Amino acid sequence: MERKAERRREFEMNLQKAGLEIEIEDKKDSENGKNYFVKIHAPWDVLSTYAEVLNIKVPIKENDLDQRKENPLNWFLLLFKLPHNVMNPEPDYFTAPFSKQRQELYLIHDKNTFFSPATRNRIVYYILSRCPYGIGEEKRKFGIKRLLNNGTYTSAFPLHDCQYWKKSQDEKCENERYTLYKQWARFGKFYKEQPLDLIRKYYGEKVGIYFAWLGFYTEMLFFAAIVGFICFLYGLVTMDDSINSQEICDKNIGGQIFMCPLCDQRCEFWRLNSTCEPSRYSHLFDNVATVFFAIFMGIWVTLFLEFWKRRQARLKYEWDLVDFEEEQQQLQLRPEYEAKCTQKKKNPVTQEMEPYLPLTSKAARFCFSGATVLFWISLIIASMIAVIVYRLAVYAAFASVMENNHSLEPISGLLTPQLATSVTASCLNFIMIMILNFLYERVAVWITDMEIPRTHLEYENRLTMKMFLFQFVNYYSSCFYVAFFKGKFVGYPSNYTYMFNSWRNEECDPAGCLIELTTQLTIVMAGKQIWGNVQEAFVPYIWNWWRSRKARNSPENLYSRWEQDFDLQSFGQMGLFYEYLEMVIQFGFITLFVASFPLAPLLALLNNILEIRVDSWKLTTQFRRGFAAKAHSIGVWQEILNAMAVLSVVTNAFIVAFTSDMIPRLVYYYAYSDNEVYPMSGYINSSLSMFQVSDFNNRSMPLENEMNVTLCRYRDYRYPPDHEKKYLHTMQFWHILAAKMAFIIIMEHVVFVVKFFVAWLIPDIPSDVKARIKREKYLTQKILHEYELCKLRQKLGEKNQCAEVAKEVIATEGKVQLSAIM
Repeated sequence: MERKAERRREFEMNLQKAGLEIEIEDKKDSENGKNYFVKIHAPWDVLSTYAEVLNIKVPIKENDLDQRKENPLNWFLLLFKLPHNVMNPEPDYFTAPFSKQRQELYLIHDKNTFFSPATRNRIVYYILSRCPYGIGEEKRKFGIKRLLNNGTYTSAFPLHDCQYWKKSQDEKCENERYTLYKQWARFGKFYKEQPLDLIRKYYGEKVGIYFAWLGFYTEMLFFAAIVGFICFLYGLVTMDDSINSQEICDKNIGGQIFMCPLCDQRCEFWRLNSTCEPSRYSHLFDNVATVFFAIFMGIWVTLFLEFWKRRQARLKYEWDLVDFEEEQQQLQLRPEYEAKCTQKKKNPVTQEMEPYLPLTSKAARFCFSGATVLFWISLIIASMIAVIVYRLAVYAAFASVMENNHSLEPISGLLTPQLATSVTASCLNFIMIMILNFLYERVAVWITDMEIPRTHLEYENRLTMKMFLFQFVNYYSSCFYVAFFKGKFVGYPSNYTYMFNSWRNEECDPAGCLIELTTQLTIVMAGKQIWGNVQEAFVPYIWNWWRSRKARNSPENLYSRWEQDFDLQSFGQMGLFYEYLEMVIQFGFITLFVASFPLAPLLALLNNILEIRVDSWKLTTQFRRGFAAKAHSIGVWQEILNAMAVLSVVTNAFIVAFTSDMIPRLVYYYAYSDNEVYPMSGYINSSLSMFQVSDFNNRSMPLENEMNVTLCRYRDYRYPPDHEKKYLHTMQFWHILAAKMAFIIIMEHVVFVVKFFVAWLIPDIPSDVKARIKREKYLTQKILHEYELCKLRQKLGEKNQCAEVAKEVIATEGKVQLSAIM
């Protein structure tokens, strides 16, 4: 305790030397009588000094360019708009980097409000994270983060400006938190636009860019949801017209076809019409509209990414991030890196000595980290194999129970053994996914800390790749299994394929595996979204309620504002990371497997409408105010989205070709059908091969044959038992396989050509934004040139008001020069 007290004294003394003002609240004045609070204020001199160090842009002149063109639909969009003072809390300015020596150039009306709350927040955190507090035996110690880690302080956070449910009594307070809560963080405002400028002003650009991306993604989902819903309606309307399901349900066709047992010995022969209802529902998603929707989504994802680049470019300009590069962050070392790296070398850019990690140490850490990630991915694969074994092992139990239990007869048409196995396995798989996620999150943070990344950007990128790679395998592995492996390596009666020589591989329903993929996708996707929203909304609320239960009824002079904020949850530097990860995983569900479930974009849209309000509500009411940070893009997530967009074209092509029955039906329609009136008549019979029951080996032979079946059918294209090529693949099988490969090649090439053409056609930066950027650069150079020229004249004896001259010269020459530049 004495060492901690010494660290605090030295740290606070060094903060005062840096120019910060400090006020300490004694623990006897706190509500619980235990906590000291150190309040920090940054005066103008500190803010102006570090604004120059951090190259912060400030206003020099109001924007004189014409605003965006009026939208003819503005009368309709008024319903979705917020008040002007909420959407645009500040006028649009031309800006330039702050310089302490040129203060008269800038539009400084009030020094107390000149720098936005997020900027003041960022400056103070910059000082806190680099302020020294002592000299260790071997290395220099500094930074608030290290003091938090070793328990010297329990927490550090910026204060909210007021309570969210009522305005502050201070007339000078802008009450931005209250405004955000009333106009943004309530579900009743779900149809309103987001006040992005106010979010950026209060929380910083990094939080602002996340909500801008989430809002834009939700807007684009609206179009995908409409098209997907129309495709679903098409399947619903044509469901009764499907000849395939009609033949399966027909007592004279499906009722007279005896299928081979679906498991060894314990399962019996069964009639094809017992799968009548699943085959009818399968048509909802396995129809011609499936192909159209798969192609549409391949183009939609390109439009989404390209239009987001344009939206991002506009925000980049409006939020003064045009010249902000990640290289600025690259030059700012993480305090943990500086503290743990004892060796130093000269930086070739700054020519200063700085700590570095030796190559041998870095290689060893990377190897250990990579091995850890591979180990956890192998755990996922092992858990998936366990779920597959469960499916294989319990199917026979479900089959025997449902066949012998007469009380289940009313629902036997809907709840088949295949569906019961699929649903329970999907639920079990979801539970295992959530458990592995919970454990791996902590492991990923630990091994990323162990790697000692050099900058915050490197830290986030490394953690992002680890978490995304793990969750990609964790969430999608079961869907990949159902889509591309289940029912593909079954073998045939008397020569079945077995997993570990013990469990017979699963077969697909006679109507195809697509309905099972839809079931798997729905359970995992919907379960994740429901669990995520419950976790995000209720856990912080219950935790905050419990922490503040004793103090809630205390008057404000006893339960101070800083104590109220202290009782809230900490958002942390990685708070947005988990929000992005959640949305990117959802993006994978609606792109990678959307051919099997056209309603996925609609589910995602409904979830995101709720997600925006849940995230805003918890950020405004349940979390402490986070440290502001700059960001001009969504970072590495953009590259991940691009990669998933390309992969989605491939996966959907394979789903249509190999998982759905679309290609076999088309081959039959054009090459094998001999019924001109009903071309699809006889398809079911064509898709089922015959097997002589006497050819079963002892391992597969059913123990009972009450129906005295001599020939059974199974899903494949093989010659009958009386043919000279007994049980070998027929020519129809090879025709279908060739058609599937041709479809994949054609669909991929068509979609990729359209994608690249659309990407080339749409410029990344809107033309009006380019004009504004050029105008601002020209103005900045002009003002600085006139200012320096005026200063020079002053030195030569001419008394002028330099700032006024610099500002007035623009009105006369600006537009002429702009037209010349354009």
